[in-house]
Amino acid sequence: MYEKFGQFINGKWVKSSGGETYEVLNPANEELLGKASKANKEDIELALKSAQKGFEIWKNTSPWERSKIIRKISEIIRKKKDNLAKWLTLEVGKPLKESTGEVMGAADIFEWSSEEAKRIYGETLQGRQPNTRIHVYYQPVGVVAALVPWNFPITLASRKISTALSAGCSVIVKPDIITPGAVMELVNICSEAGVPPGVVNLLSGDPPFISDHLLSSNIIKKVSITGSTRVGKIILKKAADKVQRVTMELSGHSPFIVFDDADIEKVTDIAIFAKFRNNGQVCISPSRFYVHENKKNDFTKLIVEKTKKLKIGNGMNKDVMLGPLTTKKRLNEIEELVEVTKKEGAKLLCGGKKPSGFNKGYFYEPTVFDDIQDDFTIMKTEPFGPLIPILQFKDFDDVVNRANNNDLGLASYIYTNDLEKAHRASELMETGTVAVNTGVVALPEAPFGGIKQTGYGREGGSMAIKDYLNIKYTHLGIK
Repeated sequence: MYEKFGQFINGKWVKSSGGETYEVLNPANEELLGKASKANKEDIELALKSAQKGFEIWKNTSPWERSKIIRKISEIIRKKKDNLAKWLTLEVGKPLKESTGEVMGAADIFEWSSEEAKRIYGETLQGRQPNTRIHVYYQPVGVVAALVPWNFPITLASRKISTALSAGCSVIVKPDIITPGAVMELVNICSEAGVPPGVVNLLSGDPPFISDHLLSSNIIKKVSITGSTRVGKIILKKAADKVQRVTMELSGHSPFIVFDDADIEKVTDIAIFAKFRNNGQVCISPSRFYVHENKKNDFTKLIVEKTKKLKIGNGMNKDVMLGPLTTKKRLNEIEELVEVTKKEGAKLLCGGKKPSGFNKGYFYEPTVFDDIQDDFTIMKTEPFGPLIPILQFKDFDDVVNRANNNDLGLASYIYTNDLEKAHRASELMETGTVAVNTGVVALPEAPFGGIKQTGYGREGGSMAIKDYLNIKYTHLGIK
């Protein structure tokens, strides 16, 4: 499946100069999808030089021309949605319907970014003297290293590539070894749309090896990473040596708060959608379910009923709602966390094991726990899987304090029909994003990112492009 690809350098797909490859597996059946090209040091140096030359071309391309090309990318993505969705399902394991949704969302991201290219506004101020002016304008920061994880490879690559392109930057994309093909197809579309050679490059292979060499280069001026907090801290330390600008969206552990005036039928539907999308392997997935004591029994009963109805299977099959976890490592970690949670005193309501009838694949039943306490391991460790721990609360201040008692601050979810309560809770949540009476958080037109140890910087919205631009101020004297 990967024969037509390789390393994408200076507008061409080339084999690794060392001829090395690595295996990519299908998580639904553990079969070999193919062997993808593995970059070595020589490939990385070629990509850096390519991106440096590409930057000189792209930064001098007019914003309107950049906009036209970026919009073309979105159009081609929509035309090729079925092919891209298939890549996602084969590599990540998510159901085909979810994969198609991710692809269409990526098209929207490129469309949004195409318009942002024409809206990089500067400003002119009257000087202190009649014959002076103050000009403030923005210039592209330079070559960007885009480090892309495996759970939403097309969405997250699209955020980084599209914003870099709209700002006038060139970019080197590093997909994860688990999901290289989906990102390779996306990069191929960028070239097809008319992005000049050298502006978008791709390095496939060992993530730490590639990242280390990219960040050691003076050519890289900015790093954008989506990943774990542990990896983010490593990247940040390396970037500090070169004073490279960094945007980080790292781990999440999102509270899901249900007040006693909420419609439990609707809220449980939202909870099922938000929690089990991509099998819970989502940074914004709700991870701690706080339900008011007056509604906890009803909520718990409905959640268990609806969870048991989820159809598990290969994402390529029709009507499948829950595919496999993406890696054997992820499956092992989920199994371990479930056992720890039970030993700590939680009550298992459903799930908690591999489903019967699946001899191959990294499948695991969606799992619901009751009798969870705030000091349990699952309340501090990001589950990143299909696990729902349910707790109860009595009053507003109590649940807000408990929800905020975490080092991570990406997303939070609030459910209430009381407008004042909704406003107060959303303002008090120590997270970068808040969903009130909806399960949707990430949108192309909205700034997405976190606080605390979830990182800093934003992707999406009109603010994202500023992280890819340098501010230039000129004090101009006029005769």
